[in-house]
Amino acid sequence: MHVPPSSRLEALSAAICECHADRRSPAAQALAQVVRTAALADPAVSGRWPIDEDASPERTRTALRRLARELDDLATYDVGTRLAVASWLRCRGATPPQPPSSSTANVIGGSSVIHGPSVQARDIHGLHFHLPSPADRPPLPVPRQLPPVTAQFVDREGDRRILDTLRSQRPAHAPQLLVVSGLPGVGKTALVTHWLHGRASDFPDGTLYADLGGHSGDDDFGPVPAATVLERFLIALGAASVPADTAGRSALWRSLTAGLRMAVMLDNAFTAAQVRPLLPGTPTGLTVVTSRSNLTGLRVDGASVHRLDGLPAESAVELLAVGGGMRVTREPAAAHEVVNLCGRLPLTVCLASAQLAVRPHRSVSALAETLSAARDAVDTLRIEGHTVMRTALDLSYDLLPQESAALYRRMGLLPTDHYDLYLLAAVTDGGGRAPGTVDTAEIDIAVHALLEANLLEETGAGSYRFHDLVQPHARRCAEAEEDQDRRGRVLHAFVDWCLATAAVAEGILAPSHRMPEHGAAVHAVAATPLAGPEAALAWLDTHRNGLMSAVRHCAEIGLDTSCWRLADLIWPLFLRFRPTDMWIEAHRLGLEAARRSGSRAGEGRMLTSGAIGLRDAGRYPEAADWYRQALELALSDGDVRQEAQALSGLGHISLLTHRLDEAREHFEKALRLRESIGYRRGVALTRRRLGETALAGGDLGAAVEHFGRARAELVSLHEGYEAARAQALLGHALERSGEPETGARHLREAVASFRAGSARSEHWEGRTLTWLAEVAQAQGDTAEAVTHYEAARDLLRRVSPDEAERVDRRLRQL
Repeated sequence: MHVPPSSRLEALSAAICECHADRRSPAAQALAQVVRTAALADPAVSGRWPIDEDASPERTRTALRRLARELDDLATYDVGTRLAVASWLRCRGATPPQPPSSSTANVIGGSSVIHGPSVQARDIHGLHFHLPSPADRPPLPVPRQLPPVTAQFVDREGDRRILDTLRSQRPAHAPQLLVVSGLPGVGKTALVTHWLHGRASDFPDGTLYADLGGHSGDDDFGPVPAATVLERFLIALGAASVPADTAGRSALWRSLTAGLRMAVMLDNAFTAAQVRPLLPGTPTGLTVVTSRSNLTGLRVDGASVHRLDGLPAESAVELLAVGGGMRVTREPAAAHEVVNLCGRLPLTVCLASAQLAVRPHRSVSALAETLSAARDAVDTLRIEGHTVMRTALDLSYDLLPQESAALYRRMGLLPTDHYDLYLLAAVTDGGGRAPGTVDTAEIDIAVHALLEANLLEETGAGSYRFHDLVQPHARRCAEAEEDQDRRGRVLHAFVDWCLATAAVAEGILAPSHRMPEHGAAVHAVAATPLAGPEAALAWLDTHRNGLMSAVRHCAEIGLDTSCWRLADLIWPLFLRFRPTDMWIEAHRLGLEAARRSGSRAGEGRMLTSGAIGLRDAGRYPEAADWYRQALELALSDGDVRQEAQALSGLGHISLLTHRLDEAREHFEKALRLRESIGYRRGVALTRRRLGETALAGGDLGAAVEHFGRARAELVSLHEGYEAARAQALLGHALERSGEPETGARHLREAVASFRAGSARSEHWEGRTLTWLAEVAQAQGDTAEAVTHYEAARDLLRRVSPDEAERVDRRLRQL
């Protein structure tokens, strides 16, 4: 009901008069606080209370009425004053009366006033007004302020268990404070809301909610001040008065919540400083904060931080089906492609789901095609025409420190999906520092801001990656703000870093493979340090996509020498992990680049190494053609080593196509050439090929002899990987020649070598496990055979799907 201003003013006057009668009462002290609040809007009000005790009654009445009028006027336009006055009046029980039916008024005495008709019975010596006591007023309802649970909420079982665990791990005497962070759209609010609703019985004293506006896109608003949130919370808890300053409100907040079993959800926080005054500080309650930042500053307050990632693939598909219905069920492959293009973020998946819902005749495949064709998939996913993800990422980017924003842009330019501090130093310095003198401290500071903003993920010590939906945004920022010259320097530094670190990996894993020509090309920037074979292999595996992108980039812009040299330097990647398509593409590009640059040595290396990739892909005629080209080039140049390499390759093609006599002839000729130049490693490798030829022809004795000699020579040369391969073949030959125990021992030792250290190879581990399974199968131990076959199949699925399928067929036949 609307209360006329005159009645509101009269109620305010009456309440002020009552307080003036006992200026030491709590009500009077609360009124003083109201005056201080009003003084923030109009400083002149601060002198109106208290009234001088020596003033005459008439002067007192005038001053009190003036104070009432000024407070009432301020309350019409100042929110703080209005809330303070309203709260004070409610607590006093002085609700504004209904407007009188006549204008009759009698002054009783002092400043007391009776409204309406009255009859005087002789002398009136006093009149008492009895306000309702607090016990007579109805209690405030228990606050239940959590947002409703969204209907489009799936899974998150694992995340809810993590929150339960973090909560249970807190010491009984410590405040319970949880932070849930993550990218915009990852579902932080939905998760916490759903989790707290499910545990409402744990909080009988209520749940409070506040959106702290940490990343508001409206220039008229920003992060909500803690004082504003505290005022709302205190009113919700029935505070008789609200202090004017943040410190006073925070102290009262802690007092009122002491001992309460209450949950507080602080959504979309901006900084730790914004949150800290809102902490109840009692171990009986729980505070959960959501933020796009990690708010690591709250860790000093005892916070546990949980970073929320995208949905599991199947859960994301389930969410897509909310709008897509049976179309999602009918097109599972397309559905998985769509959710992957959406980064498996609930927000973007819901937007894709909505697109399917409003276009019931559109197939999931058509949506996947649209998203994959877009330069930035999230640009096609909009709410009321707005690209919500881009807007959210723009806001996060705008808040970055200058150095972090610059690093973010440069990272967006790089054609890679993993980063380390040495790479970031290279693209920041542009190669200006000498190798070994890189100071990563400044880079680490810039990276920390990106991690704090959840724009970057840490995947290991000093290793980072972008979320799939963040990288296109970083690239767009770079293209908008970095000039062409800067973009070119950044990409050139990236190529130099790839060359430098690939050379380190090659030196660890395949030192005999190094070409003298590489020396001058790998020292433009500092390489990432690699501590041994395991680290070198892990680096090659982790950065394989970036290395291939660098090869492509060099080919596109004409860095021909860098192109073929990088393809050659990452030879251990191809040899150990067998990425056939990448292997062939890199060497095709490298071959063309070597020919353009006029490097005959590079051309020969690309032909022989690339032919191995073609051979592994089963493209034997094309592989043989590359070997013949390499042979002609070597004969023309008088390069005996390359001639032997080409002959050995041709021999292997003959072996694989079961032309054993031709294979033996090629291998024996290669053996003589390698012996003539004292190439001991080459001699051992050729003996291994002769052993494979003998094994294929059923000459098991010759096979065992060749494998044994090859292994002994390779061990003496400290060629751990090649020695392990020879030992695996020796064990296989021994098992087939009637020595299963001895053969199995060699096979087990080879498996151990392939699993760790300089000889690690999933491909050869899988092959050797297959031979061990054959031994167990021949001895009637089906259980052990199954164990080895299953392990082999799982390994080979990644590196050699055809071999994995053959192993799987054997399993089904057991």
